[in-house]
Amino acid sequence: MAVLLGIDVGTSGTKTVAIDQRGRVLADATSFYPSYHPRPLWSEQDPEDWWKATIETVRRVMAKGRIKKTDVRAIGLSGQMHGSVFLDARDRVIRRAILWNDQRTAAECREIEKRAGGRKKLIRRVANPAMSGFTAPKILWLRNHEPRHFARVRKVLLPKDEIRRRLIHDYATDLSDASGTLLLDVARRRWSKPLLSALEIDAELLPRCHESVEVTGQLTTEAAQLLGLSTDCLVVAGAGDCAAGAVGNGIVRRGKLWASIGTSGVMFVHSDKPAVDPLGRLHTFCHAVPGKWHMMGVSLSAGGSLQWFRNQLCKSDAATAEAKRKDIYDLLADEAKAVAPGSEGLFFLPYLAGERTPHADPDARGAFIGLTLAHTRGHMVRAIMEGVAFALRDSLEIFRELGVPVREIRASGGGARSPLWRQIQADMFGQKVVTLRCEEGAAFGAALLAAVGAGVFDSIEEACDATIRVASTTRVRSRARKRYDQSMPLYQQLYRSLKDDFKQIAALEAK
Repeated sequence: MAVLLGIDVGTSGTKTVAIDQRGRVLADATSFYPSYHPRPLWSEQDPEDWWKATIETVRRVMAKGRIKKTDVRAIGLSGQMHGSVFLDARDRVIRRAILWNDQRTAAECREIEKRAGGRKKLIRRVANPAMSGFTAPKILWLRNHEPRHFARVRKVLLPKDEIRRRLIHDYATDLSDASGTLLLDVARRRWSKPLLSALEIDAELLPRCHESVEVTGQLTTEAAQLLGLSTDCLVVAGAGDCAAGAVGNGIVRRGKLWASIGTSGVMFVHSDKPAVDPLGRLHTFCHAVPGKWHMMGVSLSAGGSLQWFRNQLCKSDAATAEAKRKDIYDLLADEAKAVAPGSEGLFFLPYLAGERTPHADPDARGAFIGLTLAHTRGHMVRAIMEGVAFALRDSLEIFRELGVPVREIRASGGGARSPLWRQIQADMFGQKVVTLRCEEGAAFGAALLAAVGAGVFDSIEEACDATIRVASTTRVRSRARKRYDQSMPLYQQLYRSLKDDFKQIAALEAK
């Protein structure tokens, strides 16, 4: 029996899933770790935590699934995008990794646009504008603010590729993850030498690029022993979590859209050509499907907004939920379900970590707007769910504006597990929303990439057709859709009204 492993180095934890050659999940395991926030809007993690979690989850999966190490043919890697792991000449991590949701690099983004010859020229070179979450601004930030650390840097790796280094003792990445560095010529699928030169970044700092299904090496003896695997196990390039998650949801052909509500929110469509939004509101990246691309909108605090509400304002309700044998999220959803669509005029802007699509504004802030004495906690929870869906609709409306066909929407993440949130999405988007039988997300997609790399399937499309099935369909309710259609322009206006105020708030925080 051929077994494939998918390892997803996520923001809250690392997840490993094992599948057989038919795509059946044999076992899965997740190990969590902390993030560090030494200053407002900063976000960091220790790569050593990722490695420990990788070892732990692989071993747990092998034990739970009673899998023989000789049956594991290949590993596919996925992980949070844009993070920066800085290594010295002896492959030692120089400082904690700076993550995708870190917002410290606004000045460096302006520097990049200036060095590149302007925003429009930058988009022509790498298909995307400079955004604070990307990797390139982090490299410049290190050079500008921690020159002693920067002087020691010999390699810059993305999170999943730091795990790869420890698995195969080599430096490599895939094109989907490399697209999020802002240093890749996305249309030509190679590092952009002109931009690297303009930014004075040595190309030797970067790993070599592969298509997502290519084999990048085999496990070293040390790694195999730590994981309980064989050195015959291949390590496939894999993909950034968005592209891997899209593969795991079968978004590998034109016309399908993936709506994911995890910590962040993602709206993802497949593209046969490198289509670019000239205004830079959407990302255009290489897809995990060889020779294909995708367009993507991202909301930085999607499920993270509801998580913040639970963690900060609902601590005393954990015991109540436990007594009722319910998850606290289910308890909150029950309260929100009793509230009518539109939350009786209460809006929530989910910009707790700044925002990416469509505003590209690290200074944006979260806000409840329209609160009255009549509003309850249920109204606030529903407003958060609706605010996240409004933010995702921002991306959907840009897809429609650009003529990108969307014939089916597939939902995943925490927003898909909640029946209420699924219904809100269907009503908000004005299209039916389907979920899939497998909910393993990026880890499952990474395992499918491993299966193709190991020769179990001839292509990603074949792998998805053989393993992915629809589980449920949520249809649009016309009255709720009409309410959201009426509210959408006001939701969009709220950001425009508060934009300058957000910048003044950010300036006060910086003093």
